[in-house]
Amino acid sequence: MLSNKMTLSDAQVQGIAPWDDLTVDLDRVKVFRDRYPVTVGHRLFVPVTDTQDDIVECFRQALKYGRYLQDQQGCDGFNVGMNWGAAAGQTVMYPHVHCIPRRTGDCTDPVGGVRGVVPGQANYRKETYRNPRDS
Repeated sequence: MLSNKMTLSDAQVQGIAPWDDLTVDLDRVKVFRDRYPVTVGHRLFVPVTDTQDDIVECFRQALKYGRYLQDQQGCDGFNVGMNWGAAAGQTVMYPHVHCIPRRTGDCTDPVGGVRGVVPGQANYRKETYRNPRDS
């Protein structure tokens, strides 16, 4: 990734970027509904080109969307994140940023938020948490 040669259009033609449910078409970012949403309103912010500047713009737009949902749609919070590489759980190998609206009660223990990508490590207040520096 970050080849500066790949575009979203190229990735879609090659079958790398499977998104097709476009909700917003911005200049440098396209916004799609996630095919496997975690919550209602889950969106993917996809750069038109695989460049650092356009990826950063995806984060800006995802934050803007999350704040809009909080202010206007009544969600209680949101997570913004990106999986980069197979070891991080990336399955679609074209960059994209997730914005996941959160609502009070949508999970048993939301403490730690994005830290939950590693099982047992989200809630650092619990005895199940293991500090990797101690290993």
